[in-house]
Amino acid sequence: MSRLRVHPENHLVARIGWLRAAVLGANDGIISTASLIVGVAAAAATRSDVLIAGVAGLVAGAMSMAAGEYVSVSSQSDTEQADLARERKELSDNPAFELDELAEIYVKRGVDASLARQVAGQLMAKDALTAHARDELGISEITAARPIQAALTSALMFSVGAAMPLLMVVVSPANALVPIVSAASLAFLAVLGAIGAKAGGANIPRATVRVTFWGAFALALTAGIGKLFGAVV
Repeated sequence: MSRLRVHPENHLVARIGWLRAAVLGANDGIISTASLIVGVAAAAATRSDVLIAGVAGLVAGAMSMAAGEYVSVSSQSDTEQADLARERKELSDNPAFELDELAEIYVKRGVDASLARQVAGQLMAKDALTAHARDELGISEITAARPIQAALTSALMFSVGAAMPLLMVVVSPANALVPIVSAASLAFLAVLGAIGAKAGGANIPRATVRVTFWGAFALALTAGIGKLFGAVV
């Protein structure tokens, strides 16, 4: 008798929830704080002014990311719960129709009609709501919304990302803040893009170029605006 070889499988899709929040938070932390620093520095501000602006940007950005992620993902969670409540009621009011509906889903995926009905019946007998949530609504343990996890991850990673250009302000000569912070921030973005792509199993060069390009665009734009307003003031 053959024995089933059991081996662990770590699917990358399981990382979607925290990975999205982490990459978004760190990327936003680097770009927004570095852009703020470069814009203020380009306006001929002192090092202390630049540091104050950078720290304020870090704190405000981290809180904004946490609040934004929590509200956004909570809205997703509310929608999921509303759909589940409606599905629970439908299962209670008309289980026969729900059985036919689930079986039809499997038929459309290529399962024989009689087998699809048998599978649907067995799954509903075990946990009808979970079966319909997964196969009809597309809600599963992996994709379910987690507002607190998203908020904390985004705020933490934003702070980590924002701390990088702030550190460069401290160690850089006052007359070279703009080029040093800009170059270092683009290097940080490139590393972040590579790490995020590696963790998510994506194309590393493509992800690296993508985040670096948009970071450079943001830095150039804010530096130009800072230079313009600095000259006017």
